[in-house]
Amino acid sequence: MKTFERTFVVDESTYNEPKNPYYRYYQQEKYCLKILHEFGLDGSMAHIINGHTPIKVSKGESPLKANNRLIVIDGGFCQAYQKTTGIAGYTLIYNSHGMRLKAHQPFESIAKVLSENKDIESSSNFFETEAERVMVKDTDNGKEIKETIYDLELLLTAYRQGIIVTK
Repeated sequence: MKTFERTFVVDESTYNEPKNPYYRYYQQEKYCLKILHEFGLDGSMAHIINGHTPIKVSKGESPLKANNRLIVIDGGFCQAYQKTTGIAGYTLIYNSHGMRLKAHQPFESIAKVLSENKDIESSSNFFETEAERVMVKDTDNGKEIKETIYDLELLLTAYRQGIIVTK
């Protein structure tokens, strides 16, 4: 809608998008924990991730809110938002070691890439690291796989003991 508004509507007062109550409370950890609980996510690894939300880095705003329970990111490669954000957005990266945000600087020009070998610069911020690597067995899918393996082992044992016979 913003593109439509800014293209076809001259009156800038119409650009203001009223915020619902979520945005009054989402920076407080206790409310994030309540929201996560409603979805059955009570562990230390649970997070709320808001996408498509530009962060005003140039004004000191951080994408990490509510004691890192809320992560607000936007790709931000769109040049139109770079004046507002001050950067070219974030990429959220999660792997078995933890989570990090990669902040991207705006792409300047092809000429600069060719003359100065200067490409898009990015910086990483590890904001949550796991004490022990998270393995497949630690995930919901991993637990289901372990249960399936256990069931298959029971079937194999029953077959070997003659309890189950083939036709």
